[in-house]
Amino acid sequence: MGRKVGIVGAGAVGASAAYALAIKGSCDEIVLYDIFPEVALGKAIDIGQAATFAPNVATVTAAESPEGLKDCDVVVVTAGVPRKSDMTRADLLNVNAKIVKDVTENIVKYSPDAVVICVSNPLDVMTYVMQKLTGWDRSRVIGMAGVLDGARMAYQVTKKLGYGAPTTRTMVIGEHGLKMIPYADVSSVGGIALKELLSEKELEDVAIKTRDGGAEIVSHLKTSGYYAPGSSIAYMVETILDDTKAVLSACVMLEGEYGYKDQTLGVPIVLGRNGMEKIIEMEMDKTTKAKLNEAAESIKSGIEILKEEGFFKA
Repeated sequence: MGRKVGIVGAGAVGASAAYALAIKGSCDEIVLYDIFPEVALGKAIDIGQAATFAPNVATVTAAESPEGLKDCDVVVVTAGVPRKSDMTRADLLNVNAKIVKDVTENIVKYSPDAVVICVSNPLDVMTYVMQKLTGWDRSRVIGMAGVLDGARMAYQVTKKLGYGAPTTRTMVIGEHGLKMIPYADVSSVGGIALKELLSEKELEDVAIKTRDGGAEIVSHLKTSGYYAPGSSIAYMVETILDDTKAVLSACVMLEGEYGYKDQTLGVPIVLGRNGMEKIIEMEMDKTTKAKLNEAAESIKSGIEILKEEGFFKA
């Protein structure tokens, strides 16, 4: 069974994911592809040299054309542009949707059996775009959001408690954005519910800082984070390649689950060699369900912008 991973977009996030995979020895071959070939090549050489010290030395190469992504087991898509000050939400959606469309067509052509992890923003909408354009079973197109947001929540929990980092388990569902839901009800430290360890005020502070986790990094770096996203991507790739069937939060297409249809949303799933193997439906109180509805509506509004622009008819 192969262990070839393609990464589209050799920017900070894509390169960090490649580095994490190479250092852990998670796969046999990593291929970087970028619209700037020299960037992909330079980073592939650097990461390949770093992999010398890995437990399993992966071959790290740069693809000069999309054909270099042939026969990948997993393809990670980080391609896209960040929102600029003069861009509306519709502008960003249209620009990135066109980029993702081009990438998706190449993946379908060269790696038709791959599991795809979408990281391009706005993530929830771009996951929907990739799902629709591939026409694949929904199990093979997954958005990476909940793992990263969960890591940011775990970081905040550990800062509050001062202990328990290795045994902290968090769950963040909903949207990858301001409508995300850091779900304390199903989060724990060493199997002990967070509500037993933190006060309501502390839990709310954790939730706020989790939602603002990306913005906090931008305020210091003047760019978005990349080590945590890269590590989160690597974890998902490993989970797929190793068929560990881990339970984690990810953005997937819903077809009736939680009361939504033809809608991408961050929910708990079982992830394995075939991609999403199961969606886990949790019981929720009215407050949490209302928040989930808000997240779904936020994502749906982005999808509707693309539909109104005739994107899916092109």
